[in-house]
Amino acid sequence: MPSTAIQNIHYDPSRRVLSVWFVPSGDRYDYEDVEPEIYKAAFSKGQFFNEFVRDRFRYRLVGRGRRH
Repeated sequence: MPSTAIQNIHYDPSRRVLSVWFVPSGDRYDYEDVEPEIYKAAFSKGQFFNEFVRDRFRYRLVGRGRRH
């Protein structure tokens, strides 16, 4: 699922944490308590993030990308 806004997405079902790396900064944010059904609904990184994750879960900046 290519995206111009999201570089990578990883889901850890045991912790229910969705990690998202953004373009162009490379910053990584972890979104907490994301249900597996939400992640399985992914069809496009950007559309998935905007529709199912943004403004719905607590999050924190985990790491800065190379552009900072």
